[in-house]
Amino acid sequence: MRILWIKTEFLHPVDKGGRIRTYQMLREIARLHHVTYLTLDDGTAAPDAAALASEYAAETIRIPFTPPAKGTPGFFADLLANVFSPLPYAVSRYKSDAMSREIARLAGKVDIVVCDFLAPAVNVPAGLGTPTLLFQHNVEAMIWERHAAVASGIKRHYMGEQWRRMERFERKECLRFDHVIAVSPQDTAVMRERYGVSRVSDVPTGVDIEYFTASGAAERRPHELVFTGSMDWMPNDDAMIWFATDVLPLIRAKIPDVHTTVVGRTPSARLQALATSSAGGIEVTGRVPDVRPFLERSSAFIVPMRVGGGTRLKIYEAMSMGLPVISTTIGAEGLPVTDNETAVLRDDPRSFADAVIRLLETENERRRIAEAGQRLVRARFGWSGVADAFMETCASVVEGRSRSREERELTSSVQGA
Repeated sequence: MRILWIKTEFLHPVDKGGRIRTYQMLREIARLHHVTYLTLDDGTAAPDAAALASEYAAETIRIPFTPPAKGTPGFFADLLANVFSPLPYAVSRYKSDAMSREIARLAGKVDIVVCDFLAPAVNVPAGLGTPTLLFQHNVEAMIWERHAAVASGIKRHYMGEQWRRMERFERKECLRFDHVIAVSPQDTAVMRERYGVSRVSDVPTGVDIEYFTASGAAERRPHELVFTGSMDWMPNDDAMIWFATDVLPLIRAKIPDVHTTVVGRTPSARLQALATSSAGGIEVTGRVPDVRPFLERSSAFIVPMRVGGGTRLKIYEAMSMGLPVISTTIGAEGLPVTDNETAVLRDDPRSFADAVIRLLETENERRRIAEAGQRLVRARFGWSGVADAFMETCASVVEGRSRSREERELTSSVQGA
């Protein structure tokens, strides 16, 4: 099959959930199918990102793209201009007429157009004549709704307005594409119920179970907690600020030497300030070349998220490494985990803290949860099977569009006779 894959960025460095999911799946897909990777390029990718795209695509086309950097006068001017736009800013900043023209030019040469994430959908022309599929890593409007729920003051108003715009745009796009792929049954249900989408199905998230295997080179630290994730993604930043301010003091009252490592690029100034004031209780690493040493030295993995959508690759990675996971319900949303069996799920500060204390102080319980989680991901969520399921859906979409066209032509022929 010939696939036009549309994205807003290159995949290297492969250092955040959306890139990891796409990279791992496309590598598998590209073994058997011809992938043309069309992306916006704002110059922030790794220097060798375009060359490394050959790992997951037969050909790569990049569209130069220069949105203003966050925090600059141009960025704030864009935000101000967006006040008068019907689009959420997280979508409008990726509008590119050049990408729209390139999609129109290439669509007739491929079997299917795959739009990866919601944002590039703003550039997909209507009436392409080629089957289209929207790959939704999250229900985007739900993320903004949850941001609004935990915000206050003028920020709450802004988040609320962005949520309403995102919901309108997301509904329209989900209904416009021939099919939508979500990453969990929960997201599929939300799209059906909120947006009235009937042509939607889910493909699970995977994990590289060979890569995420403990080497045995590091010894577990008995009171070490770890969180991994791109810290410039607001849900991750919110999670660790909440943990540092509301949960960690409760844990330290019982386990004074507990230590939490936050691993991920571009931590916020506020989180870094909390780490500095924690007297050694929190370490913020920033970007690291490999998260596995931090996972291997820790005794438990925390996911204290209050905002989010999609599925959490970080949880599968931790499980594959043999770590027990303590998460909020939202943090583990979309994953087939069972509370107190394959993970521990707690939502308020006191119960979250108590769960952490219990696992850190009870080796048998810690081992039981860790081994059950590891068995789950290793048995069911390798990337090869995930890619196969994705391509089965693509084939079904292409076949369905072809059959519909034949039926229309037959009807027209009969009516004309």
